[in-house]
Amino acid sequence: MQNEIKIARLNNQSCEQIIGLILPIQQIEFNVDIDLAAQPDLLDIEANYDATGGAFWGAWLNYELIGTIALIAVPEYHSGAIRKMFVKREFRGKELGLAQSLLETLIAYSRENNLKELYLGTKDILQAACRFYERNGFVQVEMEKLPSYFPRMAVDNVFYGLDLKPA
Repeated sequence: MQNEIKIARLNNQSCEQIIGLILPIQQIEFNVDIDLAAQPDLLDIEANYDATGGAFWGAWLNYELIGTIALIAVPEYHSGAIRKMFVKREFRGKELGLAQSLLETLIAYSRENNLKELYLGTKDILQAACRFYERNGFVQVEMEKLPSYFPRMAVDNVFYGLDLKPA
């Protein structure tokens, strides 16, 4: 058996694995007060991500989902929202570069689909995530200055934007 990590698009057949990865990270590891009812998008990936022109990607290792990232596209504004960026604890860090690979996959897709800017929300207690986004060129955006179409989650309190200049 090969121990190679593969990043691939996900669909509704992966909803159970996605939920199984994301909810424990949110609730147990980071003690975020959120449940599945507050994230109905996780029950229908195709309607909430693919149908917008976005996508949902997963990182797999030997049939185990170990990371995710998703894009809600807003093509009429040449923009998108990054959602559901999660990596299982034991696969985090620069050594594997999994989060970086997931983000680069999403950015490449965004550029291929003529998106010019990306936005995301996170929590200030997730300092490693905030540093990661800043290292990747994201700039903090005040909540009041977010575009009206940005799908804000109630638990998020820090927001970032990235101007997608031509590669």
